[in-house]
Parts: sequence; C-alpha cells; structure tokens
Amino acid sequence: MRLHLLLGQISFHKAISILKMFPSSALKEEKNPSRVSSLQRPSMIWSECKEIWEEGPREYVVHLWNLLDFGMLSIFVASFTARFMAFLKATEAQQYVDQYVQDDDLNNVTLPPEVAYFTYARNKWLPSDPQIISEGLYAIAVVLSFSRIAYILPANESFGPLQISLGRTVKDIFKFMVIFIMVFLAFMIGMFNLYSYYLGAKYNPAFTTVEESFKTLFWSIFGLSEVISVVLKYDHKFIENIGYVLYGVYNVTMVVVLLNMLIAMINNSYQEIEEDADVEWKFARAKLWLSYFDEGRTLPAPFNLVPSPKSFYYLILRIKMCLIKLCKSKAKNCENDLEMGMLNSKQRKVRFQSSSLHTENFSVKNAYNKPTRYQKIMKRLIKRYVLKAQVDRENDEVNEGELKEIKQDISSLRYELLEEKSQATGELARLIQQLSDKFGKNLNKDI
Repeated sequence: MRLHLLLGQISFHKAISILKMFPSSALKEEKNPSRVSSLQRPSMIWSECKEIWEEGPREYVVHLWNLLDFGMLSIFVASFTARFMAFLKATEAQQYVDQYVQDDDLNNVTLPPEVAYFTYARNKWLPSDPQIISEGLYAIAVVLSFSRIAYILPANESFGPLQISLGRTVKDIFKFMVIFIMVFLAFMIGMFNLYSYYLGAKYNPAFTTVEESFKTLFWSIFGLSEVISVVLKYDHKFIENIGYVLYGVYNVTMVVVLLNMLIAMINNSYQEIEEDADVEWKFARAKLWLSYFDEGRTLPAPFNLVPSPKSFYYLILRIKMCLIKLCKSKAKNCENDLEMGMLNSKQRKVRFQSSSLHTENFSVKNAYNKPTRYQKIMKRLIKRYVLKAQVDRENDEVNEGELKEIKQDISSLRYELLEEKSQATGELARLIQQLSDKFGKNLNKDI
C-alpha cells in the first residue's frame, strides 16, 4: 500500500526506519491487484468503445443507460489514474531513501519536503492529495455501479411497473426544480450579502460565505439548521430582524409551500401514470428481452478481451478492403505510364475489375448493415404500440364528446318534460274547474 497509508500514526524516527526497510515488493503488491479486478474495468471500457463505434455517438447518447455507463467508467478511470499517480510518487520516495539514506540512525536525517510528506499521518495530507481524490471518485463510481442494477428491473412483474412509474415522475420533479432552484438561489445570495460582513462576529459561520449559505439553507429544508444562524454577537438588531424575516420567509416558502406542492404533483402524476403502467411495463420488458437478441458483444466482460472468430472474420474483411483500395491506386498510377492503345484496353479491364470489386464490397456492406429479424420485429412492436395508443386516445376523445352530447340531451329532455308537465297540470286544473262549474249550475237548476 502507499507509504503514508501504512505509516499513518508512526513517529518520524520509526517511520523513516520502516521506510528504509520497506521492500519494493510491497509496492508491487499494491500495484498488482487481483487479475479479475484488473481486467474487469478495461473489458467494460472496451465494450463501451465497441458500442460507440457500432451505433455512433448520436445513437449512443439517446439511451440514458449508456450515459450512466460512460459516466461510471470515466469516474473509475479517473480514480485509478489518481491512485496510480500516488503510487508513482511513493515509488520515487522509496527510491530516494534507498539511494541516499545509508545510516541506520535516522534521528538527524533531514529529508526533502516531497519525501518527508510520505511519512505524514492522514490528517496532515494536502486536500489535493491524489489518494484522497481517488477515494472520493471511487465512492461516487461505486454508487453509480449499484444503480446500474435497475436496468434489469423491468423483467420483474413487481418492480417493473414501479420503476416505470417512478421514472415518469422524475420528469415532473425536474420541472419543479426550476422554481425550486430559483427561490433557493435568491435567498442564498440575499443572506450571504447580509451576513458576509460579519465573518467571525456570529455564533456560527452560517451565511458568512457562499458555501456556508448553501449548507445552511439546504439543511434547513430538512429541519437541521438552527435559528441561531441569524444571531450576531454585536447589537445590530436591524440586521438580525431582517435575517429573521428572510429566514422565516424562506422556510415558509420552501418547506410549507413548495415541498407540499411537489408532493401533491408527484402524487397526481403517479396516479395518472399508474393507469398505463402495466402496458408500459410490458413494452419495456419486451424491449429488454429483444436487446439481448441484437447483434453485439460475443462474450461478456472480461472475456470480451479475448478475440473471437467473428473478430478475425471482420479483420480479414477490412484487410481485403484495404488491399482492394491499394490495388486500385496502383492501377491508376500504371494507367498514366501506358500508351494510348494499351490505355483503352487497360481502362476497360480496370473498370471491369473495379466494378466487380465495388459490387462485392457493396454486397458485403449490405450484408453487414442489413437489419436483423429481431430488429424488424422490434420496429413492428413499436409501431403497433404507437398506433394502439393513438387509437385509444381518439376513442377516449370520442367517448368524452358523446358523453357531453348525452348529458346535453338528457338536460334538454328533462326541461321539455318539466314544461309538458306544467302545461298538463294547468290544463287539468282548468278542466276540473269547468266540470265543477257545470256541476254547480246543474245542481242549482234541480233545486
């Protein structure tokens, strides 16, 4: 392991003694990790390079999983590069001690600063130390590598629809983040401008720098910031009151309003997506299955570093194409040296050969670029899904229109029935009145 990792908490005299006795084989052990782990990363990088070469940069960037793989491998490469630089520096320090430090008693030995640095404990390392940078980048890459497991979740009946629903709600979250970031930056810059003149005059360093302002406002969203962050040691009540007001308005705006609005938006979006989650999941599962039928890597990492017969076949084709181009260029050079009579016959012959070679080359390219059976099936499935979605949408729109018409017809029929009922009631009352009048007249005559 690196020298200042092993000599972390040792005294200077003992550290130098161990440094001199430290064999170079220890560095070799650290430089040579297990064979599987040393081959895993280059094989994955080689696989991504082949995919970029075959699909092209534009098609490669369209898929988000490719971006995740590219970012993960880039961070891994940066981490290993920083660690390798640390190993080189440690090796140089080891060589210096082996060459120039001969005395066993190292109490009076003065080492150059760049060599003595490797005897320091971790708490004295520079913030830009390659080992520290390597560890931080490696932690980020490990998190990204575990998130790669989500690629195969659509194959599961329980986790597939859930992943699709969550993935669709992320779009709404990004839309909300525009307003969120705007409000956050406004209060962060305002609080920094208010308290930047009171560095060292506060009970805590909150809002005195841009970094501290960001930390304080960010953790206040989760209730982890204190109210004492706006209190001053001086008797400047006007500044404190403004700080209290701004900090309170920020908490009300972010925690009470915006966060609850975000929760409501996510809930609404999730309910809308949940209705079509089953269809979306089946489509994503079919797409995942068909991706394994596409023409791609013959062997998984790290076995893809071993050349396959297909690689030799393509290599032979490339060599053949290069030879054909070379022969064409030589034939053109020879044509300039021939006589006019021979030139015509030679041109016809070369044209015939070039046309036959061009036809062969064209057939090879067509055979290579010809879409496979599974690609055709996948395109048909996508078209069928899109057409079905359009038809369902049109049917939904027609049904909504028909429902509106039915509601209007029912309301008009109800109005007409009420009108007829009122008219019939008035007519019936008039007839009853006439009958009662006639009955009264007849009764009076009889009397």
